[in-house]
Amino acid sequence: MSAFVSQDKAADVQAPAAPALTEAMKVWAKIGLLSFGGPAGQIPLMHKELVEERRWIGEQRFLHALNYCMLLPGPEAQQLAIYIGWLLHRTIGGLVAGILFVLPGALVMLVLSSLYVLYGDMPLVEALFFGVKAAVLAIVIEALVRIGRRALKNRVMVSIAALAFIAIYALNVPFPLIILLAGLTGWLGDRVAPALFSGSAHGKGDIADIKGAVDLMFERGELAHLRPTKWHAPRIVAIWLPIWLGPVLLIWWLTGSASVWTEIGRFFSLMAVVTFGGAYAVLAYVAQAAVQSFGWLAPGEMVDGLGLAETTPGPLILVLQFVGFIAAFRHSGSLDPLLAGSLGALLTLWVTFTPCFFWIFLGGPYIEALRGNKALSAALGAITAAVVGVIMNLALWFALHVIFREVHAMGLGMNVPVVSSIDWRAALLSCAAMIAVLKLKIGMLPTLAGSALAGVLLLAASG
Repeated sequence: MSAFVSQDKAADVQAPAAPALTEAMKVWAKIGLLSFGGPAGQIPLMHKELVEERRWIGEQRFLHALNYCMLLPGPEAQQLAIYIGWLLHRTIGGLVAGILFVLPGALVMLVLSSLYVLYGDMPLVEALFFGVKAAVLAIVIEALVRIGRRALKNRVMVSIAALAFIAIYALNVPFPLIILLAGLTGWLGDRVAPALFSGSAHGKGDIADIKGAVDLMFERGELAHLRPTKWHAPRIVAIWLPIWLGPVLLIWWLTGSASVWTEIGRFFSLMAVVTFGGAYAVLAYVAQAAVQSFGWLAPGEMVDGLGLAETTPGPLILVLQFVGFIAAFRHSGSLDPLLAGSLGALLTLWVTFTPCFFWIFLGGPYIEALRGNKALSAALGAITAAVVGVIMNLALWFALHVIFREVHAMGLGMNVPVVSSIDWRAALLSCAAMIAVLKLKIGMLPTLAGSALAGVLLLAASG
């Protein structure tokens, strides 16, 4: 994060006044429209807009908020937006920031999902997605390399990553349990061998102490909502749990426990609780459940969904919206399939993103009071190392289903390819995409576009 800050920034420059809510809305809308590239692109964009250019929030407070958003389940970039919006304008500010961060991408994803089910079996569209899958594999591997370099600082962290990979791939250990054990390992490790578990990649580092409007307001005692009160937690729980789970319970009561609507609400509500480490970390778990347990999608379609999510602004976890759309579209009952798919997408969005507001509004005041807690930072570092292992499993899962036409399950859910079923065209495109991303440092959107075009040309040339 230190690279975000110009060293010629003076720490004692007078911070501006806090923005009006209407001014903040314009900025949050801009961030929502431009937030391509996942957290790696979204977090620097917010830093540039909110810390460097407008100085609404100080450097130390921004990093503190980011550190603890990383500890929460769900998309950390959106939660960071909610957190900063809440700092500036209380609950209404958090709502505005969080909704505008995800709304543009959700609308685009809905349109793309509709086009996918209507025209996805056309030869041209199939060829486009053939190329997109290769780019998605390269992007996932690039994320693995990027996060691995940041998180695996010593042999202990490498060991945690390796054990997490073995646990999820070979032993079929549930993803939430892996994250829980990693966090517990980091917390205990800080007490036993703090030198090995301290210095999380998300720490403050050697940075300029840029102050923002929020910092000055806090120093003047104008931000009373940052201090937890006796009734804060009960009040937030009483308000937000019914908002989050009320629609799920109502749907269960109206449609029964076996309906696709109840399955969507229940499954993605669970995902909202266990999605530590962002979209890449949980996608393998979601893909296996959506493909094998529920039968909503084919393996290749999950990769298609991630390709669509990569091309839209907003959190990559919007791929879950695609899964909910397809599931409801194919189990529409008496409803029009497109209407059912749209409702499935809306339900998925609700149970995926509503908890983000709940976590921030519930924990925000306590997070502000926990600055510099070394044990929590150590737990975060261990969780991030485990996430590397989980993403490694995701990369392997995608590679098997992109490059090979046949994959067999053997023992405890491990997947192995049928070597004779290799698709040399997919392998060639995947290698080219990885060279473009890892060696040539070509951006995500140009790589996706180039791979899609290459897929069309390669399939046409091979007949």
